[in-house]
Amino acid sequence: MIIINYNNFKFKPKDTLLFGRESEGVPKMVHKNSYQMLKIPLKKNTRSLNISMAVAITLSEALKQNPNL
Repeated sequence: MIIINYNNFKFKPKDTLLFGRESEGVPKMVHKNSYQMLKIPLKKNTRSLNISMAVAITLSEALKQNPNL
């Protein structure tokens, strides 16, 4: 599987974005059946983002690249 920073990913209108639960993330079975995984880089001492923040960051980039969605 390829891991790519979300802001380097080329979003397309029919892409499917899956976000896992804050406590567990996306299930391993989903990772095994996916060909790419997006990563949101964090500052050095930042533990994690909550799910709503991760969705907002990712969708804002997808909409920036595809303004007609």
